[in-house]
Amino acid sequence: MKVCKTILETIGNTPMVKINKITKEFPCDVYAKVETFNPGNSIKDRMALKMVEDAELDGRLKPGGTIIEGTSGNTGMGLAIAAVIKGYKCIFTTTDKQSKEKVDALRAFGAEVIVCPTDVDPEDPRSYYSVSSRLVSEIPNAWKPNQYDNLSNSQAHYEQTGPEIWDQTDGKITHLVVGVGTGGTLCGTGKYLKEKNPAIKILGIDTYGSVFKKYKETGIFDKDEIYPYITEGIGEDFLPANVDFNVIDHFEKVTDKDAAVMTRRIPREEGIFAGNSAGSAMAGLLQMKNMFKKGDVVVVIFHDHGTRYLGKMFNDDWMRDRNFLEATKPKAIDLVANHKNQKLLTVDVDSTVSEALELLNKYDISQIPVTEKGNFVGSLNESYLFTRLIENSDVKNKSVKHLMQAAFPVVGEKAPIEEVSKLITKENNAVLLRDMGGNMHIITKHDIIQAVAKMS
Repeated sequence: MKVCKTILETIGNTPMVKINKITKEFPCDVYAKVETFNPGNSIKDRMALKMVEDAELDGRLKPGGTIIEGTSGNTGMGLAIAAVIKGYKCIFTTTDKQSKEKVDALRAFGAEVIVCPTDVDPEDPRSYYSVSSRLVSEIPNAWKPNQYDNLSNSQAHYEQTGPEIWDQTDGKITHLVVGVGTGGTLCGTGKYLKEKNPAIKILGIDTYGSVFKKYKETGIFDKDEIYPYITEGIGEDFLPANVDFNVIDHFEKVTDKDAAVMTRRIPREEGIFAGNSAGSAMAGLLQMKNMFKKGDVVVVIFHDHGTRYLGKMFNDDWMRDRNFLEATKPKAIDLVANHKNQKLLTVDVDSTVSEALELLNKYDISQIPVTEKGNFVGSLNESYLFTRLIENSDVKNKSVKHLMQAAFPVVGEKAPIEEVSKLITKENNAVLLRDMGGNMHIITKHDIIQAVAKMS
């Protein structure tokens, strides 16, 4: 039978996919090495298993031991999967800039996760580097892979990723583009490829707030280059041993915004649900467009899966809060975002005014549509009812049909906010929205005010 003995045997041999729309103006072909097909949905599975197996061979990792590592999430996932199969415990430290999805995924495999502050020096006792090192010294039979300085990291890519890319491109690759964090992927893969063909260009993607690019170009480690950034998985504020600057031909810096916007473009234009480092790599690739010529074969590595970023780059509110999305005027469906899953309250024409008032009071609302056999035939507003009750308190015993006001106007999902706001007048206090599923929602002045406040 064509089966795997464990999930670890599925690591590697990931597909190479042509990029078509995003690079349609390029003079050459661009391919993505889609590492989301690994069992942990990232390229880090490769080096995580390699580090574990090498540590087992030389005795650093003993049976029943505890693996302790500082990780942005993906390496932790690879280590956690290996630990489940091989019988180790895991404790991971990570930073508070990492997505909640990454932390939750690690915990799903039984790992303990400690979240540490991002905006501290690596030497600070609160940093995720320092906390993991302290725990290793305190916990018996513990081992820290130290993915940044553990050369098994880059060796895994020298042995696996490089040969796969060479084989998949029939040796025609001319450029490799990779986001650099630990440096293992770019430098291990790049070393292999340059041994096969020294003319291949190895291009690293860096982020603003990281030291790599300036150090490569000047040899100066400039602390003034270091500041907090949002992009995940690439860039560093120190020099990991796995970053071999002799292998890397060029670093390209990419802003947080450009990386985030491109991260969203990839699934929408290429159908590949990749993560933030892929967005950064593709944004950097577009910036370097003039470096490529006809006949070149460019390979970009897509490190991890988009599900790790659902609460961040793929969340509209998160993007807007950071001014990463162009401001667009909301449509009618956007105005009911806070209550679109709630059933619309209505009152029947044959109900009494007293019953209608009970509904208004119970649900703390100021207006309500009136229906007859499922059709919207009128409305009631608390200010109007208050005036009528002051004039004659007996009206509370009358049926709604005798007091109801005009029915609320109805709009579709895509009606612009200007159209909706014009329909709300002194005489008419709300608008009904019929969504594409045929469900009805109410839009009030309060909904419009909230939307305008967000726009500003």
